[in-house]
Amino acid sequence: MVKKATKNSNVVSSKPVKKILIAQPRPESEKSPYFDIERKYNVQFVFEPFICLEGITAKEFRKQKIDIAAYTAIIFTSRHAIDHFFRICEEMKVSISQDTKYFCITEAVALYLQKFILYRKRKVFYGADGTNKSLFSVINKHKENENFLYVCSENQQDNEIVNWLKTNKCEYQLGFMYRSISNNIKPLFTNNDIDMVCLFTPSAVRSIFDNFPDFHQNGTLIGAFGGNTAKAVEETGLTLNIKAPDIHIPSMTAAIEHFLASNQPVK
Repeated sequence: MVKKATKNSNVVSSKPVKKILIAQPRPESEKSPYFDIERKYNVQFVFEPFICLEGITAKEFRKQKIDIAAYTAIIFTSRHAIDHFFRICEEMKVSISQDTKYFCITEAVALYLQKFILYRKRKVFYGADGTNKSLFSVINKHKENENFLYVCSENQQDNEIVNWLKTNKCEYQLGFMYRSISNNIKPLFTNNDIDMVCLFTPSAVRSIFDNFPDFHQNGTLIGAFGGNTAKAVEETGLTLNIKAPDIHIPSMTAAIEHFLASNQPVK
């Protein structure tokens, strides 16, 4: 996968997909759609995060000179962002107003807020389909008189969100509360038997090249979840074979199954 390759080696493999690497932790539930796909298409999933997240300390955060209590609305695009936001608030002894509004990328992320707050639907909002577009639609209805804090990684902001906030003249600030660090993923590719790699963040794309500076695709299929991840893949010169979400394909598992259904027989 990474040896003796040239820039022209990014072609789609015609061989059957047998081993798929998912750049995320293994699902806790055996009822995950991943395992249904394994049984149905006789493939093997390997789960391994390509990055780990390191929390920024309260001391580091103070250097950003952000008064968290001054913001009336918080934007979350992941559960990690929620965890680190409330961790920073606790460490800095910041009290969050009950009137604070929370805007989340998905319902699953929104529901995770129940771990930290008394959940009130009238103050928690989320996009309909997990896309930035649906999140923008929700924010647009409430943006007047709101001061937004977008909680994000120090080295991984969603530029589409930042540009939308800027273009739509929203009062906003980026709050860096954690950073992503590339994991050692070299052992995963030792046997050169990975047929497909599915990525979920731009940082996961960067992790590949942190581990393999001369990485080339060599026929390995690449899947990406989210517009920014897809863009990061394409900017490296790799071929993007599977993209989610899309019309009628809301998840990575749905995208994988759609691809397999079109390209290899059911077991």
